[in-house]
Amino acid sequence: MTDLHPVRRALISVSDKTGLIELGQALEARGVEILSTGGSAKALRDAGVAVKDVADVTGFPEMMDGRVKTLHPMVHGGLLALRDNDAHVASMDEHGIGAIDLLVVNLYPFEETVAKGADYDTCIENIDIGGPAMIRAAAKNHAFVNVIVDVQDYDTLLAELDGNEGQTSYAFRQRQAQIAYARTGAYDAAVSSWMAGALELEAPRRRAFAGELKQTLRYGENSHQKAAFYTDGSNRPGVATATQLQGKELSYNNINDTDAAFELVAEFDPAVSPAVAIIKHANPCGVAQGATLVEAYQKAFDCDRTSAFGGIVALNQPLDAETATKIVEIFTEVVIAPGASDEAKEIFAAKKNLRLLLTDGLPDTRAALTAYKQVGGGVLVQDKDVGYVGMDDLKVVTEKAPTDAQMQDLLFAWKVAKHVKSNAIVYVKDQATVGVGAGQMSRLDSANVAASKAERMAAELGLDESLAKGSAVASDAFFPFPDGLLEAAAAGGTCVIQPGGSMRDQEVIDAANEAGLAMVFTGMRHFRH
Repeated sequence: MTDLHPVRRALISVSDKTGLIELGQALEARGVEILSTGGSAKALRDAGVAVKDVADVTGFPEMMDGRVKTLHPMVHGGLLALRDNDAHVASMDEHGIGAIDLLVVNLYPFEETVAKGADYDTCIENIDIGGPAMIRAAAKNHAFVNVIVDVQDYDTLLAELDGNEGQTSYAFRQRQAQIAYARTGAYDAAVSSWMAGALELEAPRRRAFAGELKQTLRYGENSHQKAAFYTDGSNRPGVATATQLQGKELSYNNINDTDAAFELVAEFDPAVSPAVAIIKHANPCGVAQGATLVEAYQKAFDCDRTSAFGGIVALNQPLDAETATKIVEIFTEVVIAPGASDEAKEIFAAKKNLRLLLTDGLPDTRAALTAYKQVGGGVLVQDKDVGYVGMDDLKVVTEKAPTDAQMQDLLFAWKVAKHVKSNAIVYVKDQATVGVGAGQMSRLDSANVAASKAERMAAELGLDESLAKGSAVASDAFFPFPDGLLEAAAAGGTCVIQPGGSMRDQEVIDAANEAGLAMVFTGMRHFRH
């Protein structure tokens, strides 16, 4: 096997016609004979490119609504034959099989069809058979055959041909083969995942996972870890689909924290009120609603000004100039929002390192998603926590019932607690967090951490009493003992929202009654590890 091999004959069969004409013209200009099928052949021929129909090569017409056209020895023999194997060459000569040096195929738009909500039969018809078969054949024989599956690689191919006098190198063919196998793997993963959902299989025997590279990262959580960012094709509004207007390239931690911030702020309906979430190390250090976006930002910032430094800011409404002016007063890593005014963009432009991401929408926080977590030797799979609790879902369990205002703060605190690492305790007053305790080994510790933050910020703001005085308190899981509840009461909490379900619920309820607290149960917990 020699390293360089010429491209004399190509087979082109694409669903996505982007760049097809230009590619066909470029290959023809380089003396490459072109075989093609159906719509691809027509498009090329209409553009004046000389094309031979695959049906003329195989001696069989396309049939069964196009299901059978390339599944033929004249095609697969031309892709799979080893050019340096005398027996293979003899078989090609005996049966009149011409070598195919280049395969250009992109597949039926199965993922797009599913995304549009097509019915079962339509999705089935958009499962490509001949395309993956040819791709796999060409990729297997990459010692001699080039395979291109992405429109973005057309120019790469032409540059390779021009750099090698119409030939391609083995290294080039290897790289394209890897891309090709990844594409067919992702395609099969999309089909199998869709079928599992269509059949309502909660735990299919086999699962396939796939992604497309969006960005190679400088490093992972730490500088000695390699990392990359892949998209899953879902087009969910967020960090994966956002447009970055300015600032340095996002890091692994930036991406993780920005996702956490945007998913949290999306819990708050922008039609109801502006909301802002400030995140540090994937935990909220301030979340608030306000009459205006700048008011919401200030309230969120005043929960924990120390942690907000170098944090991530997420908005549920487009960034305006007034809010942008406040944000740039301190160092902020990333701001993510559904949009931004021209004035806000100009203000941010003066801060070259501040990353601004625009998403053109908010994610649906109640849409069903699948979450994956790798463990040693396996992968944990679960539904994403899209649990929702409304006013009608709450059960008052104490002698005192929350007031309407307290109930609104309790529901706000509950939404935030869902996005705080367990054990989570959140103090809220007037639709703004005033203390957040995250990731502690006991609920009592989390209550203490949240209370100490509320006291520290009160001192920083020049107030005489803790921010937690008169607050609503959320616990992401039940209180196993009264101690955590009583700590929250001592910090100034007046009402509590928690799942309930402990063997000591009555003991906790009795303690709440004795402390004069109002308490509601949700019947749902929000562990987040």
